[in-house]
Amino acid sequence: MIESVNTMAEKSKAKALKEELFYAPKHMATVVEEDLFPKADVFAEGYKEFMSNYKTEREITAFFKAEAEKRGYTEFDKTKTYQPGDRVYRVNRNKCIILTVFGKKPLSEGLRIAASHIDSPRLDLKPNPLYEKDELAFFKTHYYGGIKKYQWTTIPLSLHGVIVKGDGSVVTVNIGEDEGDPQFVITDLLPHLAREQEKRTLGDAIKGEELNVLVGSLPFKGEEESELVKLNILQILNEKYGIVEKDFLTAELELVPAFKARDIGFDCSLIAAYGHDDKVCSYPAAMANFEVEAPEYTVVTILTDKEEIGSDGNTGLNSSYFKYFVEDLGENAGIPGHDILSASECLSADVTAGMDPTYPEPMEANNASYISKGVCICKYTGSRGKYSTSDATAEFFGKVRKLLDDQGIVWQTGELGKVDAGGGGTVAMYLAALDIDVIDIGTPVLSMHAPYEVISKLDLYSTYQAMYAFFDQK
Repeated sequence: MIESVNTMAEKSKAKALKEELFYAPKHMATVVEEDLFPKADVFAEGYKEFMSNYKTEREITAFFKAEAEKRGYTEFDKTKTYQPGDRVYRVNRNKCIILTVFGKKPLSEGLRIAASHIDSPRLDLKPNPLYEKDELAFFKTHYYGGIKKYQWTTIPLSLHGVIVKGDGSVVTVNIGEDEGDPQFVITDLLPHLAREQEKRTLGDAIKGEELNVLVGSLPFKGEEESELVKLNILQILNEKYGIVEKDFLTAELELVPAFKARDIGFDCSLIAAYGHDDKVCSYPAAMANFEVEAPEYTVVTILTDKEEIGSDGNTGLNSSYFKYFVEDLGENAGIPGHDILSASECLSADVTAGMDPTYPEPMEANNASYISKGVCICKYTGSRGKYSTSDATAEFFGKVRKLLDDQGIVWQTGELGKVDAGGGGTVAMYLAALDIDVIDIGTPVLSMHAPYEVISKLDLYSTYQAMYAFFDQK
């Protein structure tokens, strides 16, 4: 009997010691004392509405600009002197926005930055897209970002963007989202006749030049001419938008999934939507900026474009637009911009791949992120030999760790798959190149880059909590 009691005591001691010493992330619902899911569910309702209604970088920029103005933000004026609590924004070419709340501390003590991207994988129209074949009209597309092309066939698509006409006027296009709107689709072979197609590798099952979007089938009536279906489509577009075919050359038109954001699962604990990457980070980063009241440090949310194709171009963070903004801040305050940057800290807010039990092979279980175990902090991203990453210092990781732990925010860490499996980069390295302390942090996602991705409401809320805590730190 004494031996049995001793054995039980040893087991209890071992269990307690394991809990103290082991790193073992747990489901958020089991480790947070308060019932967190109702709060996460309320936050998710606003997020779902946002995800259903704003799908492209132009639409998202316009949305956050309007929301900022409702909350008292004004357009940044580098000739004006700002006081703690003042709120400003700067829009870059209608495709990205910087939100700023001035803090109590001088700018010489640096900014607290959350940087996220608002572009997502999609299909862009080619400059001369419209053609007719066998009395069907199609748009030719050029895919944007990393996609599995076969996932984009036979799903409903909507058309978004702008057309700049010959007279310089701009037409905004949004077709396929409202009830009653027509939608568009890319066709595929029936299984009965797909024997040769099925011999292709998965990556080549659908080729880029086969991503042709069906847009009509009725011919222009009463004439004996060629390409009458194409003519009828152009007549419809001319009547609705006043455009001619040449106007496609000066347009930016994107095809995106027409799906609305929806709850997933019997318990409604998950959300499926197009573009969680990276709106599931950009929305919390913007909300945290909106809701922080009297920050010690000046807080900045960058919602940027072009991340999915390398952050190049003048609306991507591999350009100088953010650096120029900081230089303008510094000039206004009489502080060199590079001094502000060197004293700054940044959360590079981008998603990470959640462990999918159906496809565990490319993941390394001890260093993977898991659904509903909180926002994921990644010391580095990149691929294979840590290429295309910033690799945060241990000191800065430790500072972020302590901040979240002190606030009781559930978080985890992980990598983007096994070392030799692939990987991916974020905007972190471009901010690190400005001498900013930066670390990657984001929400785990299932089916990343698919037309319909999945995230956890608890992870979404944990991401918001982390952003707010980072902005509100003393």
